[in-house]
Amino acid sequence: MSYQVLARKWRPKTFAQVVGQDHVVTALSNAITAQRLHHAYLFTGTRGVGKTTLARIFAKSLNCETGITITPCGQCAACQQIDAGRFPDMLELDAASNTGVDNMREVLDNAQYAPVSGRYKVYLIDEVHMLSKGAFNSMLKTLEEPPEHVKFILATTDPQKIPVTVLSRCLQFGLKQMPPALVAQHLANVLQQEGIVTEEAALVALGHAAQGSMRDALSLLDQAIAYGDGAVRAEVVHAMLGTVSRDYLFRLLDALARQDGTALMAEADTMQARSVALDAALQELAVILQRIAVMQLVPQAVPADEPERADIERLAQALDAQTVQLLYQIATTSVRDMEWAPDVYTGFCMALLRMLAFVPGELTAEAEKKTPAISLARAAELPATSARVAEPVPMAPAAPQPAVSEPAAADIPATVREPVAQSRPQPTATFDGDWPTLVGRLKLGGMARMLAQHCELVSSSAGQFILEVPPAHKHLLDPTFVERLTAALQQEIAGIERVQMRIGAGSGNTPHEVVQREKAVRQAEAVAAIEQDPVVRACVELFDARIDEASIKPVN
Repeated sequence: MSYQVLARKWRPKTFAQVVGQDHVVTALSNAITAQRLHHAYLFTGTRGVGKTTLARIFAKSLNCETGITITPCGQCAACQQIDAGRFPDMLELDAASNTGVDNMREVLDNAQYAPVSGRYKVYLIDEVHMLSKGAFNSMLKTLEEPPEHVKFILATTDPQKIPVTVLSRCLQFGLKQMPPALVAQHLANVLQQEGIVTEEAALVALGHAAQGSMRDALSLLDQAIAYGDGAVRAEVVHAMLGTVSRDYLFRLLDALARQDGTALMAEADTMQARSVALDAALQELAVILQRIAVMQLVPQAVPADEPERADIERLAQALDAQTVQLLYQIATTSVRDMEWAPDVYTGFCMALLRMLAFVPGELTAEAEKKTPAISLARAAELPATSARVAEPVPMAPAAPQPAVSEPAAADIPATVREPVAQSRPQPTATFDGDWPTLVGRLKLGGMARMLAQHCELVSSSAGQFILEVPPAHKHLLDPTFVERLTAALQQEIAGIERVQMRIGAGSGNTPHEVVQREKAVRQAEAVAAIEQDPVVRACVELFDARIDEASIKPVN
C-alpha cells in the first residue's frame, strides 16, 4: 500500500475533528440541526485553513444515508464516495482552470436535474475569484434562486476580487489563520498517534513556520520526519527551516544583562560559524523581547504552560522595563536597516553593539556631568517591579515615594522631598505665576516632561504647588514621574516644600493646550495671509485654482 501524506491522512472527516475554526463549525452545525440551510455559502481564508475540508464535511452532513446530521457516519456509500472525491452529486470545480462563461453555463445546466443518489447536489467552486466577469454574471440568477436540491459552496483566498453582487447572495464565513500554539498542539497529537518521537521546541518552530496554515504545518512535519530519519528533533527542524534556535537568543540577552561584550560578540561569531540566519535572529529576538515585556507588565497574560516561561521570567527580572523597550526598538529598527548594511553579519553585530551601548533613563543635570550613561548591568541591579521602570541613580539617600491613588480619588498626595547633595547649588529663582514658561525651563525628559506638560497649576503658595491632571492623562501619574517633576521644580524654584497632584477637568490651560492653541492661531494667520496674497487670489480667479490648506505651514 502506497504511503499517504499526513496532510491527506489526517484531514478532518467530521466537524468535531476540525481544528481552529470553531466559529464556522458552530454556525454550520446549528444551521444543519435547525434545518435552516442557505443555498449558497462563501468560505474565505488563506491556504490550508480548511475551506475545502469544511465543504466536504458539509456535503456529507447533507447526504449521509443516516439522515441530515452534524455527525455523518463515514461508513455509508455517500460518505465514503465524498471522502474519495467521486460522489456523483458533488462537483468540485477549480475556477482557476475553468474561468470562462461556457464552463459555468455547463455547470448551471446540470444543476437543473435532480440528484443521482443523494439528497442534494453540492457544487464546490474553489478559487472562485478567478472566474471571469462574464462567468460571474452568468451564475448570478442561479446563485440567487437555485433549485431546491442544489447547494453552492464557494471558496476563495481573495474575497476582494469577488463582485459584490455575488457576495450579497452568499452567507460568508471567514476562516482564521491558526495560532502557532494551536498548530503545535495538533502536530503533537498527530505524532503521538503516529508513534513518532518528537521534541516540543521542534513543534513550536514548525507552528511558527506554517504561518497559520494547518496543511502547510503537516507538510513541513512530513519533511521534518524524513529529514530527521523518523524523529522530529529541534536541532534538525531548525536546520531544515533555516530558523534560529532560541537558545542562541537567550544567551545573547543574558550577555546583555551582564553587560558582557566579550560573551556577546563570541555568541555572534558562533551563530555566524553555524550559518544561522542572522536577519531572522533579529526578528526572533524582537519576539522574545515582546514576551519579556508582557511578563514584566502583564504577567497574568503569559500562559502557565509557556514552553520558555522559565527563561522569559529570568530575563524579565534581570532587565528593567525601560531597557526591554529600548532593546525591542533597536531590534526592529535594525531589521529594517539590515538591507543597507555592508553584509548581514556586520548589520547583526552593529545591532548588538547598539543594545550594549545605549541605555534608557533620564539623568539629572548634576549626574550628567559626572556619568555619561548608566550601564545595563547597573540598571539590572536597581529595584524594579512588573509595572515600573528602573529608578534613576540617587545622589543621596532615597526620599519617600509619592503615593498615587486610584483614578476615582479626588486628591493624590505626591509630596517628595529632594535629596540634597552638598555640592548642589540652592535654587534662588522665584515663581511669577507663568506655569507654561516654568515647564519649558525644567530639566525634564520623557514621561516626566509629558506629565508636566499635561498638568495645570491650581495654586502655588506657602511652599506648596497644587497641580491638576485631566482624566485623559491620569496614566501619567506614576510615582516615579511625579518624583522627577517634584525634584525638577525644587531645583528650579526656591522654597517649594510640597507638590500635590490631583485629577480634575481643569480649565484647559495646561502647557500642552496652550501650545496647541498658539499653533492653531499661527496656522489660521498663515492661511489668511495666503488667501489674501494678490498672486494667489489671481490664480484662484483666473484658473479656478484651489488652496490646499494642509500644505500651508506658518513660518517661525
